[in-house]
Amino acid sequence: MPGLAMHYLWWILALVLIAGEMLAPGYFLLWIGIASGAMGVVLFAMPGMGVLAQAILFGVFTFASCFAYWKWLRPRLERGEPSASLLNRRGEQLVGQRLVLVEPIVNGRGKARVGDGAWLVSGPDLPSGTEVEVVSVSGSLLQVRPAA
Repeated sequence: MPGLAMHYLWWILALVLIAGEMLAPGYFLLWIGIASGAMGVVLFAMPGMGVLAQAILFGVFTFASCFAYWKWLRPRLERGEPSASLLNRRGEQLVGQRLVLVEPIVNGRGKARVGDGAWLVSGPDLPSGTEVEVVSVSGSLLQVRPAA
């Protein structure tokens, strides 16, 4: 292709695939994009490589990067810290935490201080200022009991 070195095309493909991963997360486009970026590096070092050799090597890189993800990285991510699996479920991260009521629990409903805000809580009637422990979460409602 005159005017544009082939390694740039592989790098552009890598950027497009990685951008596609951001739009539709699932990890596969990321690893295929990494394989495409690796092809750009190989072609930068060996600019005379034929198209068939590029296609075969890209297939090998793609298989290797996806296999590495499934074999080594994915199990480590699944075994990771408990907080990592609750990353986007803040309420569930609060289970076991001790909070202070900012509004009394009356007729089973009140509010407790969480960080710089207040969350709706459900539990036995308790006065404001009481320390409570979060026992479960139902949507954005924290189920609490008096802290022991």
